Amino acid sequence: MRRDVRILLLGEAQVGKTSLILSLVGEEFPEEVPARAEEITIPADVTPEKVPTHIVDYSESEQTDAELQDEIHKANVVCVVYDVSEEATIEKIRTKWIPLVNGRTGSGPRVPIILVGNKSDLRPGSSMEAVLPIMSQFPEIETCVECSAKHLRNISELFYYAQKAVLHPTAPLYDPETKQLRPKCAQALTRIFRLSDQDLDNCLSDEELNAFQKSCFGHPLAPQALEDVKRVVCKNVPGGVQDDRLTLDGFLFLNTLFIQRGRHETTWAILRRFGYSDMLELTTDYLFPPLHVPAGCSTELNHLGYQFVQQVFEKHDQDGDGALSLEELQNLFSVFPVAPWGPELPHTVRTDSGRLPLHGYLCQWTLVTYLDVQHCLEYLGYLGYPSLCEQESQAQAITVTREKRLDQEKGQTQRNVLMCKVVGAQGVGKSSFLQAFLGHSLGHQDTRPFSQGSPVYAIDTVQVNGQEKYLILCEVGTDSLLATSPDAACDVACLMFDGSDPTSFLYCASVYKRHYMDGQTPCLFVSSKADLPEGVSPPGLSPAEFCRRHRLPAPALFSCEGPALPNTDIFTRLATMAVFPHLAHTELHPTSWLRGMLVAVGAAVAAVLSFSLYRVLVKS
Repeated sequence: MRRDVRILLLGEAQVGKTSLILSLVGEEFPEEVPARAEEITIPADVTPEKVPTHIVDYSESEQTDAELQDEIHKANVVCVVYDVSEEATIEKIRTKWIPLVNGRTGSGPRVPIILVGNKSDLRPGSSMEAVLPIMSQFPEIETCVECSAKHLRNISELFYYAQKAVLHPTAPLYDPETKQLRPKCAQALTRIFRLSDQDLDNCLSDEELNAFQKSCFGHPLAPQALEDVKRVVCKNVPGGVQDDRLTLDGFLFLNTLFIQRGRHETTWAILRRFGYSDMLELTTDYLFPPLHVPAGCSTELNHLGYQFVQQVFEKHDQDGDGALSLEELQNLFSVFPVAPWGPELPHTVRTDSGRLPLHGYLCQWTLVTYLDVQHCLEYLGYLGYPSLCEQESQAQAITVTREKRLDQEKGQTQRNVLMCKVVGAQGVGKSSFLQAFLGHSLGHQDTRPFSQGSPVYAIDTVQVNGQEKYLILCEVGTDSLLATSPDAACDVACLMFDGSDPTSFLYCASVYKRHYMDGQTPCLFVSSKADLPEGVSPPGLSPAEFCRRHRLPAPALFSCEGPALPNTDIFTRLATMAVFPHLAHTELHPTSWLRGMLVAVGAAVAAVLSFSLYRVLVKS
């Protein structure tokens, strides 16, 4: 919605433009009227819509045509003033003033116009009969107000309607010629209806209507008002109410009725609550609310975010089988301009025979939040998170973690989402490693190549010390880490080489020395294809000797050959190293960190007891 309103008064000389402005400000008819009033600004706190309002006068004798065009260009709304007792001033509306205001706009948006019939105290009847044909001819005319500057009649109403024409314009919503909602308005209201239809029965129950009413206007409808609404719809729209529930046709009719009765601010309140601009497009502020993510921090969904996306899942799981079919997923995406998740989904999360179970669905949301929080905010906006959850913005569904530096200082991370970069030469089995993480053995993996240049991800949950953590595996391109690149940043690095081809270890060793040797990121060397005979090591350090010299865990063996499900211990080990990076230089297994801590605690206790015994002996 606009932050201020600029109103320009036009019309023939002596129709009372300046008198209207001075009567509004002084609350009395001025005895002396200047040729033109100075620009006046009315503060927001004294206007009905709580928006600062600038009122600009025009005098043909004092201003040039160029100055007039400049004022028209700056105006948000134009009040064309005529004298109700002078028919010539009415005719000039059609022949002079409206063409002057909107004659150059072509097919673009037109400046809204308010017709103002002044000096109603000089005419016993109304001028509306003469004005109605003009209003029918020019759709940009919002309304007509008859007033009297001398008797202070309808002066405040005049400027209220001018404000309303800017803040709640009719033109984007309604076509007066067809007497129908414009397509973009109907499309926006249809999306709002679908978001509010929590059980997807294509109707709004009394409970859903009241939730919608409370979200948009702050309070539910009284039971009698609810019945009155449905009665009006039943009377005017066949099929507008079914089984005592409001259908989409009924919902659209109600908004059409609001506009036809001059209450288009009601429809605008609904549209703006769900993020729409005056152009009936979702605003940038709505889709991308401010969220500061300092360097070294990551983003995760919090309990509010997970609760909301799970409710969306349950809403669209119409058959209640705990998984979304392709049709159910398309239905979920119907409120998006384009589907946010593509055909890569089965290679990224766990799926079940082409369906997306709740676990895989939550993993995908977790991945999007971690990799691109702006996209996550955008998707939550399309799903109506602020409106349906009665929150200020979808940023409240996001948690920003503490800096990685602090995690390293404390020797433990509080993050629930961990990033593992899987690095290795081409052909060592990185893609198979990622697919094994999703439970696919080698014989059941999709061998189709992924698009070059785009990183490949897989995400699943693992248990670390009894706590569930999300682990993201990212397959890093063959050459990206040999160049100067930020791709090395992660919580744990998996350096993979082919155990049957030891020369592939040289690539991993080079990456380790370039990016990880002097840092604090825990690293695990993985010898893939462990089902094949071990190759002969080239001259120099063997993988085991290299790891021992650099105080790294011994290379872990891995294979996804055979019909059985791949062993998941290695993924738990990687996640554990990410959670407890200070223990990564030991032979860290899912429980070895505990043994290490017990040894350390035992040593400390022994030292304390020895010192106490020494003091006792000295005293004795």
